[in-house]
Amino acid sequence: MAANEKYRVPEKTRIGHVHLKVSDLERALSFYNGILGFEVTQRIGDSAAFLSAGGYHHHIGLNTWHSKGAPEAVKSGVGLYHTAIVYETRKELAEVLQRLLNAEYPLTGAADHGVSEALYLNDPDGNGVELYYDRPKEEWPRKRDGSLEMFSKALHLDKLLAELQ
Repeated sequence: MAANEKYRVPEKTRIGHVHLKVSDLERALSFYNGILGFEVTQRIGDSAAFLSAGGYHHHIGLNTWHSKGAPEAVKSGVGLYHTAIVYETRKELAEVLQRLLNAEYPLTGAADHGVSEALYLNDPDGNGVELYYDRPKEEWPRKRDGSLEMFSKALHLDKLLAELQ
């Protein structure tokens, strides 16, 4: 099939979950469950766990089936760039930022993209994680022709944390 074929994925299609190979399940659970707050919905011994937000069967799968004790993910290799987790409100993004700060968990970046505000970090295995809030669609910056005009500007964390006051 040619890449220019007219087929388009159905509009209601969504990405259901991400399943990550991790080197240490407990360490990964400390991050995804302990800091980010995802609920463990199922665990398979000491080799796998499934986590959810809001009672879904799982949004995140973690396993050590082929990766127990493996070194951290390399930045220059092929594979997952980051997992993006979207929060419903700006206040919820501020709450997770406060949790990261309280845990002294390092950020690798923070950006205002016009369409969204994002926090960037790595999980304990070096996998990229983006935590973000989408602005309402009617506020997205657009060019004269109507196409999106996303950008990367500094995200002022103090202004984001002001959502908690």
